[in-house]
Amino acid sequence: MARYTGPVWKKSRRLSFSVLDSGKEFTNGKNGKPRRTYAPGQHGPTKRVKLSGYGLQLREKQRVRNMYGVSERQFYNTFVKAQNQEGMAGYNFLVMLESRLDNLVYRMGFATTRRAARQLVNHGHIEVNGKKLDIPSAQIKPGSVISVREKSLNMKPIVESLDSIYAAPEYVSVDKENKKGTYVRVPERTELSQDINEALIVEYYNR
Repeated sequence: MARYTGPVWKKSRRLSFSVLDSGKEFTNGKNGKPRRTYAPGQHGPTKRVKLSGYGLQLREKQRVRNMYGVSERQFYNTFVKAQNQEGMAGYNFLVMLESRLDNLVYRMGFATTRRAARQLVNHGHIEVNGKKLDIPSAQIKPGSVISVREKSLNMKPIVESLDSIYAAPEYVSVDKENKKGTYVRVPERTELSQDINEALIVEYYNR
């Protein structure tokens, strides 16, 4: 399945989950009114469909896959690699998703969304340890320095993103003035979204 490129709000509403990982897509409706957060349907928010065990597993997979903006094949391949590592497969999986270059560009505040961060990487605006890297899915090791290329330092989207109110997580450090940051360490589970139940994803692939 190809990566979803449609309106984020519609996907978030369908999954009853903030794909942006911030809830912003539910607050930016017309005239400043909050958007509907419940799943679409003619019966509105009163309709409740009880999902089967498989349905819950599938929904969780789709939530996380869409949040990180990963294609179906990339998502599965990442899971397989995480499962072959020592430790808990679910946690390893989330760490690998967080260690993607596009995600770290987003976490450091160089872009307001992961989708925008992926475009910055694809278009060659990002360097890792002083070398241009245009592969969004590249796995970045702790200690690596991610920076905006010199020719892109004054790009309006990057400047505006860094100027917005944003607190970077503790596992990255950011030098806003020089537009670079360091992936200090892998995140702890408590530092990642508590709305994610990675055990359901493990169950989905091991069923």
